[in-house]
Amino acid sequence: MTSYVEDKLHNYKEKHKDRARLLIHCPDQPGIISRVSDFLYTYGANIVASHQYSTDPEGGEFFIRIEFDCPGLETKFHQIEADFQPIAADFQMSWKMAAVSELKNVAIFVSKQPHCLLELLWEWQSGDLMANLALVISNHEDTREMVESLGIPFYHVPSNKEIRREAEQRHKELLEEYEVDLIVLARYMQILTPEFVESYRNRIINIHHSFLPAFVGARPYERAYERGVKMIGATSHYVTNDLDEGPIIEQDIGRVDHRDHAEDMKKIGQTIERSVLARAVKWHLADRILVHQNKTIVFS
Repeated sequence: MTSYVEDKLHNYKEKHKDRARLLIHCPDQPGIISRVSDFLYTYGANIVASHQYSTDPEGGEFFIRIEFDCPGLETKFHQIEADFQPIAADFQMSWKMAAVSELKNVAIFVSKQPHCLLELLWEWQSGDLMANLALVISNHEDTREMVESLGIPFYHVPSNKEIRREAEQRHKELLEEYEVDLIVLARYMQILTPEFVESYRNRIINIHHSFLPAFVGARPYERAYERGVKMIGATSHYVTNDLDEGPIIEQDIGRVDHRDHAEDMKKIGQTIERSVLARAVKWHLADRILVHQNKTIVFS
């Protein structure tokens, strides 16, 4: 890791050492915000950001993301978590509290195409991706040099359908060793087993090189060219065991016309893929996403 990146991460953690995030999902009902606000006030916390959404105020689902500053948070954090439990029980909450200074450990999976990996590495190097890039895992050796040049561990784990379970066992060993919080599939061209996906539910982000639900599966650019489309796009989503049908986090599009062949579309599409994946990863790292059924609530 370069000293510049180290300094950026250190300064970020110091600046936010007293800040935490609280994400809540529960049945909508009166008194939620009041009760939570009063609770935080008892610890001397100051709410600095709050965003909420209700599917229906009358019997719907309620979602809220709160950021708060609390002096001496490092010594209070676990006590605040413990004391919040009765409130969570009263309102039937699914909830998570996260200290902003505790950066998430990220593993990136990649195959041969490096464009999404390079975007994430650049965002990290520039101090715009606040995470610990713990390791990169690939079923090819192509990206080793670019990864190791930044001081990030690189592991080559061959994988195909004949040895998939053996490969995933090695993956799990590495993910546990590095205490990984989030897996990013940066154009990792291998199918994951249901057991692996379930082990990291809503913690695997994929980039799909089409504007889902259009052109699911393989060769989307060739099929888009054959169909004569005028817009192509990319979709970042959480991985589920329904291929390319997980909760969508972010999408974007670009225009094409009759002069663009399949290879032209790929180049345009790769630019879109990079930015879409980077945004999705940043939002996850900032605890801005709540998953409900097969949809996401993404707070700004």
